Amino acid sequence: MARPRKFNEQDVIGAAHRQFNETGYHGTSVDDLSRATGLSKGSLYGAFGDKEALFQRVFDEYCASADEGAAARLEGPEDQALDRLRNWLRAPESYTDRRGCLLAKATAELAWENDDIATRSLAAHETLLDSCRQLVEQAQRAGHVDPAADAEALGGLILTTHRGLEALAKAGIDTETRNRIADAAIDSIALPVSRP
Repeated sequence: MARPRKFNEQDVIGAAHRQFNETGYHGTSVDDLSRATGLSKGSLYGAFGDKEALFQRVFDEYCASADEGAAARLEGPEDQALDRLRNWLRAPESYTDRRGCLLAKATAELAWENDDIATRSLAAHETLLDSCRQLVEQAQRAGHVDPAADAEALGGLILTTHRGLEALAKAGIDTETRNRIADAAIDSIALPVSRP
């Protein structure tokens, strides 16, 4: 009969996430994970499998959270869609952490060599792109964006700006400068009458 676990699985996932985000997948050893989580190697392997399986679990949960955030941004009045995009560009959680976003980091480090990571990364980015497109379409219906504009391309512009702003934050560019860039990106797609 298996002994009951004496740890909170989500606490372990969170600790592993922080470690992977700090040192990357290749830079993280099982010893590092053991120290970060407080679990022995045997307990880690028994509960989560090898390092790759643990990383995949961490990455899947992170991407699922990003998907949920993308869906949540779609909720609300259409005449506030540009405001929701602006807020997403101005104050994403990852900007407060110089380590950055695990989705971006894992994509850069692993997508070229790991098909599972590449597939999950692509799905997460497609979800983000689709949510940006839908928000642009909401703004178009509200009369805040040119209805003839390519909503998918404008959504891509917003997503690309978000990724770039995160990189600037990691480099140490100050919040005021990043917020001015975020505002410029939103103002560039807004019809003049809808700009504040």
